[in-house]
Amino acid sequence: MPIIDFLAPHFAWLSDPTAWVALATLVILEVVLGIDNLIFIAILTNKLPVEQQSRARRLGIGAALIMRLVLLATISIIVRLTDPVFTAFGHGFSWRDIILIAGGLFLVWKATREIHHTVDPVDHKEDMVGHAVTMTIGAAIFQILLLDLVFSIDSIITAVGMTDEIAIMYIAVISAVTVMLLAADPLSKFIAKNPTIVMLALGFLLMIGMTLIADGFGFHVPKGYIYAAMGFSALVEGLNMLARRKRAKPEGKGS
Repeated sequence: MPIIDFLAPHFAWLSDPTAWVALATLVILEVVLGIDNLIFIAILTNKLPVEQQSRARRLGIGAALIMRLVLLATISIIVRLTDPVFTAFGHGFSWRDIILIAGGLFLVWKATREIHHTVDPVDHKEDMVGHAVTMTIGAAIFQILLLDLVFSIDSIITAVGMTDEIAIMYIAVISAVTVMLLAADPLSKFIAKNPTIVMLALGFLLMIGMTLIADGFGFHVPKGYIYAAMGFSALVEGLNMLARRKRAKPEGKGS
């Protein structure tokens, strides 16, 4: 009986319809925000040897889940990250802003570097001093966690503005990461089989990186505009892929 009395306050939200609405909204929001991370994971792990790719995705996403749960446990500290630390250019910069700017710069650098490697695939065989460049599973997981830290802090701060129930936040995060885990392999295989999708995905990462930098400097771009642009671009590329397949069929029959 004492255990029931202890747990009852933590599950009181189950009888509140508004809490269920907040849970559904937050799960959808977390899944949508996870698309950015998932594209990065797909492109990054596709650079590994085939036999290591699936394992790297599972380890990276699993470690990201643990990190997000730990961050939720320190939510009182995360919330204070929005307090201004210093002022420059007429804008008060908080730790959240600094993290977003750093993450955005990393994403822009990574996307630009991958675009260069895609356009000139021979050039990335060696680094600037002539050493062979290889991607290890440890390096891939580290980069996945580095970027997930940026997205996690931003999504947790967003979640705090939607609900006060920590249980709802935990459920939303676990649900979103589960969707990422299920979608990671199919998305990565789809990107690997369609080279033009790689360039489109890198363009998405470049745009997301610039959005994070702008947000860090106080210029908030509504996420709806970003995902609408991504959806439209994906639709156009889908039509292009369909047109290429239709053109390829007559050529195959002719031969």
